[in-house]
Amino acid sequence: MTDTPAQRRFLKLDDVMDILNISRAQTYALVRSGDLEGIQIGGRNIWRVEETKLQEFIDESYRKTAQAIAKGEIDDEPAED
Repeated sequence: MTDTPAQRRFLKLDDVMDILNISRAQTYALVRSGDLEGIQIGGRNIWRVEETKLQEFIDESYRKTAQAIAKGEIDDEPAED
């Protein structure tokens, strides 16, 4: 039996990477730093991120970006992806 996305509670880092459209290293750094709440399963560097925690991270990122724009702290030149 395969879980559908609606039935899934935890995401693999590869799923988070795809959703945020960032690299594996960036995703790993987010959870290791605690910026994105995740849990480590076992001792083999297996991480999972709860879907609600990912959504909270996204919402907070929007809030921080809006604040930075309002304060004029955002550069006019886009960074290279």
